[in-house]
Amino acid sequence: MGVRQTRGVRTIHVIGIGAGDPDQLTLQAVKALRDTDVFFILDKGEVKSDLTRLRRDMLEAHAPEGTYRIVEARDPERDRSAGGAAYSPAVGDWRSARADIYEQLIAGELGEDETGAFLVWGDPSLYDSTLGILQEVLERGKVAFEYDVVPGISSVSALVARHRTGLNRVARPVQITTGRRLAEGFPEGVDDVVVMLDAHQAFRRYADQDIDIYWGAYIGTPDEILVSGPLAETAERIERLRAEARERKGWIMDTYLLRRRTAEE
Repeated sequence: MGVRQTRGVRTIHVIGIGAGDPDQLTLQAVKALRDTDVFFILDKGEVKSDLTRLRRDMLEAHAPEGTYRIVEARDPERDRSAGGAAYSPAVGDWRSARADIYEQLIAGELGEDETGAFLVWGDPSLYDSTLGILQEVLERGKVAFEYDVVPGISSVSALVARHRTGLNRVARPVQITTGRRLAEGFPEGVDDVVVMLDAHQAFRRYADQDIDIYWGAYIGTPDEILVSGPLAETAERIERLRAEARERKGWIMDTYLLRRRTAEE
């Protein structure tokens, strides 16, 4: 009786690479980088080409030359004009378009005995679509693979570290939300709110309230900008700096913490 041959199983690492500083890579992330044969990078176009360059710099710094290859694909455009009831369907369409690309990359560029990786800004568990998209690809049943997740330092963690403060105060909760949600109202029962994905500076709505802001853009990169202080005094400055930075670079990634002052303080 001959020995039965078993087919290999493709493996995918989903690696959190921090908020932008190459030194934020964890030892676990470096180990995963060195275990990878193929890195899949979705190119967001010329405007955000420095994001691709940062990924390549991390690989050059931590993965031995000649042990891996990079496969790039163009990231599908998302309808960012969709609002209200159209928002969720627009995001769903974009995620499905990404799933098509992921499926093609894994099936066509990754051998059955190879390991691939997606490099995720910040942490893969926080406002990132990679895990959900990979699960969608698996559920389609056209390509089989296993995947694991390497946590990373999120922009939230990097933000409060750079401002030398904490996310929460003693015995109080903290909530993480989006600019879209903040525009609908300040979360009830919470005085510390972290806001991500705010393209329209929703914090302006609360500039007349007794709230401090800890704001940061391009955190962990040479272009980092930090502002903190009473929202009433800093809102206009943040708007100006944000507009200038976006004009200069063509894109912006920012995060902020709003901290309402309470009667005890």
